[in-house]
Amino acid sequence: MGAAAWAAMPAPGEPAPDFDAPTHDGKRLRLSSMKGHPTVLYFYPEADTPGCTSESKGLRDIYPELKAKKVEVIGVSTDTVGAQCNFAEKYSLPFPLVADDSKQVGTAYGVLNPNGRARRVTFFIGADGKISDVLDTSKAAAHVAKVRETFLA
Repeated sequence: MGAAAWAAMPAPGEPAPDFDAPTHDGKRLRLSSMKGHPTVLYFYPEADTPGCTSESKGLRDIYPELKAKKVEVIGVSTDTVGAQCNFAEKYSLPFPLVADDSKQVGTAYGVLNPNGRARRVTFFIGADGKISDVLDTSKAAAHVAKVRETFLA
């Protein structure tokens, strides 16, 4: 992938880049369909690895409280639909996992490492479709804590 293909990470106040991508359950998800609801869009490096599992299970555990507040959660990695499906089933993840094996979503959000995997980055998207905050750290627990602090405190 040439340097021109790498996008900068969108910043707070900017519209969240829309996408239409396959999910773990064989459906397609268009981010713009979430407009009207705050959305947690979290990128993780690889399904069923320790940090990604910890982060996803942490979000799963608070998901009922988030849904009660009309907050959507979407996970994204560069894994295949099959890998995302296995991950979702193994840990009973109740929210969509986007299979970004084309790397189009990760590229649009500027989160891909040189190895082509997504970094652990969470975008907080307001009901208006604009990014309200971004957390970019490899610490999985920090992402769950920030979601909890933002929506459930």
